[in-house]
Amino acid sequence: MSVSRWASILQKAKHQVYISRSNDPFVNLSIEHHLLQNSPIDSVVLFLYVNRPCVVIGRNQNPWLEINLKALKAVEPPIDWVRRRSGGGAVFHDEGNVNYSVICPSSVFTRDKHVEMVTRAIRKFNDRARVNERYDIVLDQGPWKYQPIDTNDTHISMYSSDLPDKPSLKVSGSAYKLTRQRALHHGTCLLDSTRIRSISEMLRSPARPFLKARGVESVRSPVGNVLSNRTSPESRFQTQGLFMSSVIDSFTNLYRIQPDITLDMANRDPTVAGGQIQLQQSPGSENWLAGFLDEGCQSVPEVEAGLVELRSTKWLYGQTPQFTLSSHSSKEDDRPRPPLPADFPPCGHVHVKAAGSVFIESHVSLSDDEYIARQERESFDAAIKGKHVHEISNFGNLVYDAFGAGHRESERRGLTNWLNEMFAVS
Repeated sequence: MSVSRWASILQKAKHQVYISRSNDPFVNLSIEHHLLQNSPIDSVVLFLYVNRPCVVIGRNQNPWLEINLKALKAVEPPIDWVRRRSGGGAVFHDEGNVNYSVICPSSVFTRDKHVEMVTRAIRKFNDRARVNERYDIVLDQGPWKYQPIDTNDTHISMYSSDLPDKPSLKVSGSAYKLTRQRALHHGTCLLDSTRIRSISEMLRSPARPFLKARGVESVRSPVGNVLSNRTSPESRFQTQGLFMSSVIDSFTNLYRIQPDITLDMANRDPTVAGGQIQLQQSPGSENWLAGFLDEGCQSVPEVEAGLVELRSTKWLYGQTPQFTLSSHSSKEDDRPRPPLPADFPPCGHVHVKAAGSVFIESHVSLSDDEYIARQERESFDAAIKGKHVHEISNFGNLVYDAFGAGHRESERRGLTNWLNEMFAVS
């Protein structure tokens, strides 16, 4: 089926199931957004995909707070970070993580509906799964309770969850986007990520103790895999296929709909001709549309436009809510600070404010003399105000322009090093 044909039919089909063969997070999120905007208002859509390694943050999050940007750059090849259009917290994706997206009428949406759907699918592989109070899916790590439970209740499991030394492990988190007539619920599922031990490093910013941001801050949780690690690509593909089949079954059971076309979607690895996407439609009916999508969907103008937006610096950085970075506690941010680096200037103070990735205010000084410090603050503010945070490749020139030769080189270098570390520049 041609991509243009798909773009037309998806506006009519009431039941749609897709698996993406692209591992590009920008492409998959753009396809997802296109489905949200263009599927019928009374339709239900399931979209499954696996991304290459990346970090995805919520629409109203701060990348300098949520991500260790230097760690992403240090990996070969470098790991992308993406700002999605929905809310929620930061998550790490890789080939061992399957992502699901359900789009439905807003009138039938509830926060637990689809996370319960996915939990039922996970329980075919791990009976420790349950939905917690935050609508995350976790695996309880305690012993068997030795008491009967309702196995249809996805909010409890047969295992203890209240042991301090065995906390439940998060395997799936969710985010939402609601429009007047449509609801999007998408989430992750850690099946067998080989990077499970490095996730916390990627999501631990060195600026966190010093940075206070508006918007949504991620809630840190211990994480785990639904299955034990499987290192071979063949094994991972089989695991993903079985899980996707389970999610598809759970989806069709939830909405009490039986497709009149039979697909063994998740266990096939189709070869797709250029300009074509592999889809099946029920003969003589436009009620069902199911199959595989890939990067050929970029030829749909709306998908391409969404892709350009997601990759733009205006979206990635310009959406960042207002934040402050302070080297010391203040009225605005009275949290205790960890010790500053040994080379940080002994009388130095840093307080900068930015919004939309643009510096709007600063109070930075190196002197312990208040008269001199005031002049320094004015000089640094004039040098930095209006500059885009993400466009600064090194704070050394700004520091020199503001303080010149009036201070020891070691003090200027110490301040430069700290600012470079906080904003993840070289």
